[in-house]
Amino acid sequence: MPQVFKIAGYWVYFWTDEGEPREPVHVHVSKGKPSVNSTKIWITKGGKCILENNKSQIPNSLLNNIMRMIESRSFEIFAKWKELFGEIKFYC
Repeated sequence: MPQVFKIAGYWVYFWTDEGEPREPVHVHVSKGKPSVNSTKIWITKGGKCILENNKSQIPNSLLNNIMRMIESRSFEIFAKWKELFGEIKFYC
């Protein structure tokens, strides 16, 4: 699981084996280390976040801060996604 960055003890990362066809660009977030019960966040072409789920039960105020950080670093995330997967598709 390639780590994109850490914030307040939470990992923001990609799963490398999510099957084919590959889903649009998104990240997973969990405390401490990657987990099957991670929070999943889609990232739109404009760099905005859409929460798919909060399976890791991140408190709302912290989740909002994490999502703002993801939005502010969206172009970095896009570059890492393309480097890792070779292409990039967007949820919307």
